[in-house]
Amino acid sequence: MARVTRGNRRLLRRKKILKQAKGYRGTKSKLHRSAKEQVMRSLAYAYRDRRQKKRNFRRLWIIRIGAAARQHDFSYSKLTFGLKQAGVDLDRKVIADLAVRDPQAFERLVQTAREAIDR
Repeated sequence: MARVTRGNRRLLRRKKILKQAKGYRGTKSKLHRSAKEQVMRSLAYAYRDRRQKKRNFRRLWIIRIGAAARQHDFSYSKLTFGLKQAGVDLDRKVIADLAVRDPQAFERLVQTAREAIDR
């Protein structure tokens, strides 16, 4: 069987891992095995947290909309139901932004939802 010569592939693979581990503390940025374990763990956390980020922002938007709605004597669920009945097709991100940055526009949304429920 022929001997396999890989040239500089092994070195390049190790350099790639160590480059990804730059900034880690102690041996996790210096030794290949430790760095490889930490990089794999870090990539797993990054993958998981990209999905959790979406959940967390949705929670934040719902909390902001609910707090702003309560200032107008309205609940979050009634507001969303009223907006759906009125045919207002805004997502939570936009509504939460309106609640924070433009209270007058949010108040008009609440009035629209009220009128749609009362009909």
